[in-house]
Amino acid sequence: MKLPSTKPYLIRSIYEWCSECGYTPLLSVRVTPEMDMPADSVKNDEIIFNIDHGAVHNLVIGNDIISFSARFGGVAKEIVFPTDAVKGVFAKEVNQGIAFPEIQHDMTEPQNKAESDDKVGLPATKNKTTGKKAKTKLRLVK
Repeated sequence: MKLPSTKPYLIRSIYEWCSECGYTPLLSVRVTPEMDMPADSVKNDEIIFNIDHGAVHNLVIGNDIISFSARFGGVAKEIVFPTDAVKGVFAKEVNQGIAFPEIQHDMTEPQNKAESDDKVGLPATKNKTTGKKAKTKLRLVK
């Protein structure tokens, strides 16, 4: 069973917190060649958007996609990118928010038991009689 990502929920909560406190929410996005972004605003494969309600229109922070329209150099542009591309969201005035790790771990169930034991990350214990390391055994209870 694949667990849904917490990222879109955290983005929405920081956005709401910024709005309630009167801060300017900024969204840092990792840009890839497939994305249609304003090229003059991209630096080091990253772009930072001001997503304050006065700066963008029709902001949608969905579970998979973030979209809005904004003006760049006086020209209106529709911006759409995957939620996975978000590197962080923070308040401009106090520089507080959340930075997300570059690599998102897949939280699907492992294919086999050996993979399951490795993903748990528990240390192996030594068998007292043989002196060999034995893997910790866990089972999924639903």
